[in-house]
Amino acid sequence: MSRSKLYPESKVEIQGFFARHYDFILDILSLGRYKKFIKSAIKKMQIKPGEHILDLGCGTGRNARFMRNEFGDEGRLLGMDISYTMGRQFERKSRPYKNMEFHSERIDLPFTQEYKFDRVFIGFVLHGFPQHVRKIIIQNAYDNLKSGGVFSILDFAEFSLNEMPFYYRAPFKILECPYAFDFIQEDWKKKLTKSGFGHFSESFMFKNYIRLLNATKI
Repeated sequence: MSRSKLYPESKVEIQGFFARHYDFILDILSLGRYKKFIKSAIKKMQIKPGEHILDLGCGTGRNARFMRNEFGDEGRLLGMDISYTMGRQFERKSRPYKNMEFHSERIDLPFTQEYKFDRVFIGFVLHGFPQHVRKIIIQNAYDNLKSGGVFSILDFAEFSLNEMPFYYRAPFKILECPYAFDFIQEDWKKKLTKSGFGHFSESFMFKNYIRLLNATKI
């Protein structure tokens, strides 16, 4: 099933061959390191057993499976994505578990679920939207979190592209969408503070170009 992209310049709307073989392609491009990286990043989230998690832009469900290892049988995860192809993969991966669920739903429009979550996670998705859409996604995270819940953003950190070594800068310019270039310049803790978040913690990876940012709903 194919459709027109909502954001033609974005590279987070994965379709076609790339969507069908997304995990395999990432493993090949990263020389097998991506899976280990994601597992390590999720460990850094310090997910507690029994947590209820909302995974925005959940893709194939690989991240969700790793999170499920942390929250266990008593927790719950709801993954949301608009990609039919990705959703089918998520459903196959989560079939052995009764506490993982997929909804084909847009995260770039306001929504509220019937219950609040302990954590909202978004991994390498936020940078792929225009700034006005990011505000909607952040508001969705806030609205669907319990008071004291945590918004975990795994994405690019803040850095100067001009100061980036050439061997990193060139691939970034070639592979990333235009929206990523303003994403790396934003003060995300300041923006999240204005949206009702605080008590930040952060972990940096890949020469400090990738960051896991945790923000608590005040």
